Order: sequence, then structure tokens, then C-alpha cells
Amino acid sequence: MISFHGVGVRYGSAQALAEVSEQVPAGQWLGIIGRNGTGKSTLLRAAARLVGHEGTITIGGQPTAGMGRRALARLVAYVPQLPELPPDMATLDYVLLGRTPHIGYLRTETQADREICAGLLDRMELAPMAGRALGTLSGGELQRAVLARALAQEAPVLLLDEPTSALDLGRRVAALELVDELRGERSLTVLSVVHDLTLAGQFADRLLVLDDGRVAVTGDPARVLRDDVLARHFGTGLHVLTTPAGERVVVSSRSTARPGKLRPPAPGR
Repeated sequence: MISFHGVGVRYGSAQALAEVSEQVPAGQWLGIIGRNGTGKSTLLRAAARLVGHEGTITIGGQPTAGMGRRALARLVAYVPQLPELPPDMATLDYVLLGRTPHIGYLRTETQADREICAGLLDRMELAPMAGRALGTLSGGELQRAVLARALAQEAPVLLLDEPTSALDLGRRVAALELVDELRGERSLTVLSVVHDLTLAGQFADRLLVLDDGRVAVTGDPARVLRDDVLARHFGTGLHVLTTPAGERVVVSSRSTARPGKLRPPAPGR
């Protein structure tokens, strides 16, 4: 569904991405991981055509470079790290902005548009906040509203840049479960930047590691989430454990503690 061919991005003299080539088939979830400053967010911004880039990005075989903004918005929904959130706008009205690519010029949203957005608010457990101003919501509620707006676009490609960073662990899992449900219902193609490596491995079909703006490793979570791979690209102190259910969990250990050993508590604690 979305392909990158030799994609590079420069910010002045700094090379943020270099020769990135990757294909993400329709319905697949690609998790993009790596240390800070390795180009993860830049790759999503290039896909959303928010930064200029070298090389070619295609969606459904169509180069994004020649698309109008409205046509691109029907194909790609993007959740940035720091979205613009008008504090006085009602939550439902904000989510309705996601329907803009489907509303004709000089027309307003239909009842069907409102029902789509109300349904997403309900699934995000935000229905009671539909009439409340964004400025009155908590950080977690705002993040769920941003995700609801992106899903309201009903675009086949969903770009998520740390979509759950403001949520507690339970709501992070719930939000990603909802994305996964909708992926199945709509055959969504999902590209997500996720710093939580455990969650990345639980939800993504494949992982792509960026290092210094280049693709370092790509493959399924079993191939990527290994101690040796994480040590090369994230530094030492990370270890991969396997739960009885077969899920991979990434944990960190202090350099003063031996991996896999619990340090006894100090006397009196």
C-alpha cells in the first residue's frame, strides 16, 4: 500500500534520512523504532508530505508528490507528536475536522459524518466529553481525541507518531487495541513510531530500526527484539524476556546489577 524508494530528508546541512527504502503491504502494521534523533518522526512527516524529500513515496502505486492536499488527506491520516488543539473548540467539533477531506467545498458535515465521529468518541470512551472544550480535557483525553480525529478521516494509511505517550499503561494498550480492531475492519495500513519496545513488538507485524537516518534492521518482532540487536542500536542494559504466553517483553537493568538477577533489598527497607 505504501512504499518508500530511496527517501532522504535534509534539514539544512544535516541529513535526517538517507536512502530509506521500505514497502508496507495493505493491512500490515509497521513499527518504527530507534534512538532519539534517528529520523523516525521525519519518515512519517515525509510520508504525510510535511517535509520535502528526495526519492519517491507511493501509496497504492501513486506517487504522493503529484497529489493535491485533499486527495492525499483521503489516503493518509497523520497523528503528530504535538498536534494543534484549539482550547475553546468542542471535542466533537474537533473530531469532525477529520471528515473535512470527504466534505465538498462550500458544504457542511452531514448527519452521517456526525454519527461516524460520535461512534469513535464512544469507542475512545470520550462520549461524555463530546460537548466539552478541548482546554478542559486531561492530557490522556486529548490524545484520544487526536486519535479519534485521525480515524474519522477513514484513510487507508494511518501514520502515528507516539500516539499513546500521554496515556497510562492500561489506556495505551486499549488505544492500540482499538487501532488494531479498526485495522482489521478497514484493512488499514499502520506506520507507528513507538518508544515502548514491548508495545511495538506486541502490536506491529514488522519492526524497522532506524539508526543515523538509515534502515539498520527490519523484520518481524522475533528477529528484531533480541538482546544483540538492541545493544547495537539502543545501547547496553536492555534485555528481552519471553512470557509464558510467548510475548516478548523488553526490560532495562542498571549497569550495577547483573541481568536476570534481583538485587536483595537493603536492611531496614
